Amino acid sequence: MKRFLCLAGLSLLVACATPTPYQAAGQTQWGFQESQIESNRFRVSFSGNSLTDRETVETYFLYRAAELTLENGYDHFLVAQRATDVESRIIGSRPDPFYRPGFGLHYSYFHPRWGWRGAADPFWNDTNYREITRYEASAEIVLGRGAKPDDMNAFDARAVMTNLGPSIQRPTAD
Repeated sequence: MKRFLCLAGLSLLVACATPTPYQAAGQTQWGFQESQIESNRFRVSFSGNSLTDRETVETYFLYRAAELTLENGYDHFLVAQRATDVESRIIGSRPDPFYRPGFGLHYSYFHPRWGWRGAADPFWNDTNYREITRYEASAEIVLGRGAKPDDMNAFDARAVMTNLGPSIQRPTAD
């Protein structure tokens, strides 16, 4: 039982350390979602985790729009309204104050600091910062049959799936 729990935890950790694959946003918020507005009009979106770049998010969005078009028996789709939202935030982490690498010596012994240790060094900060950025592409699409209209916002669903298909990364089977 312990081995099973360790393997389950490890696979969950590995899944979190990879870009969002092309999948429905089921139990997580990462992946594609759609909702039908009218008989031939849908709202489609794809959300990526912080390891998924903008280009991948927009590619997966277009692929899902094309897939949805063909699933409903249509030939092309027209993007009526489109947006790519960006969520960025900076998080900081401080090292453990009780951790002393290398025989108990720490940089704080060699530079002044304010606070409970005394004077401060304004050019040294023990806090590590990193930026987390996530993208979500969304749009309303209108599905159509027959020849694709001569409009730069119209896409042939079969051509989109053929051209983008090789770049689609699906979840790995466990």
